[in-house]
Amino acid sequence: MENQLTHEANNFINFRDYNFRDPRSHGFRWVDIKHLRIPAVSGEAHELLAALIGHEQFRDDYAGGGVLSEGSRHGPYWLRLVTPDAYEAVSREKSACVLWGWVNQFGDVPAKLGADLQQEVFDRLSSADHIYYLSGLGDEAIHDWGCVHQYFHEFVLIDRSAGRITLLVAADD
Repeated sequence: MENQLTHEANNFINFRDYNFRDPRSHGFRWVDIKHLRIPAVSGEAHELLAALIGHEQFRDDYAGGGVLSEGSRHGPYWLRLVTPDAYEAVSREKSACVLWGWVNQFGDVPAKLGADLQQEVFDRLSSADHIYYLSGLGDEAIHDWGCVHQYFHEFVLIDRSAGRITLLVAADD
C-alpha cells in the first residue's frame, strides 16, 4: 500500500509568525502537517500506518533537513525503530488535551494563532475516524542528535470519509 499513498499538501504553523505579548513565549514551537491521500479501498489502520512509515514524506528529521529520500531519521528517532506498533490509539479528547497543554505551556497564545490551530489541527482531530499517537519508543530509539527537540508530539489521523491520512507533528527546536 506504500506506493498507493499520494502526498497532497503540507501546512506549517510557526509560532514565531504570531504576535505574542512576550516575544519569547513562542518557545520556538511549530506544527507540521502532511496530508496524504489514501486509496478508496484501503486496509486496516496497521497497514495504513506501515504505508505512511514507508512513504518518503515520513523521512523527515524535523530539524531543518526536510524530507530525505534516503533519510535514516524521523524526528528525534531512528527511522528503522518507528513501526506501526509504536503508535497508540488515542481518543479525540486525549489528543486534544495533549496538544492544548503543549500549545498553552507558556500561557495563552495570540487569538490568530488559536484560530489557525483550531482550523488546521483541532478541527482535523474532531473529524478523524482514528487517531494514533507515537509513544513508548524509549531512549534507545533517539538518534545521535535527536534531543534537539525538547517536546515532540506526533499524531496520525485517519479520515476515511475525506480519503486522507494526516501526519501531524507538534514540536520545538
